[in-house]
Amino acid sequence: MPTPRRCFSPNDVGGGGAGLSRHILIVNKRGLHARAAAKLVTLAEQFGAEINLAKDGQTVSARSIMGLMMLGAGIGSKVTVAVEGWDAKEALDAVAALIEAGFHEED
Repeated sequence: MPTPRRCFSPNDVGGGGAGLSRHILIVNKRGLHARAAAKLVTLAEQFGAEINLAKDGQTVSARSIMGLMMLGAGIGSKVTVAVEGWDAKEALDAVAALIEAGFHEED
């Protein structure tokens, strides 16, 4: 069974420690749908940092496909990616690159 992960708000990040956040625009045509969410979860699981996405006051873990899909982040949506942990910078850079690349989708 996976270890439960803490979900924190972007407002919790930045007061010390290794917390970082960044606002990112969803650019792919279908937004944060199932396949894109699965790619994001796979990427997030490669890091020790806690990674969360927030949109319109709702915050979810980047390790939850259902949570990510429930954000309803379509094309043009702005999400906040917040990370906390020893590899926070690397995690944030990798997640931002994936989202900014449109999850490497062709259409």
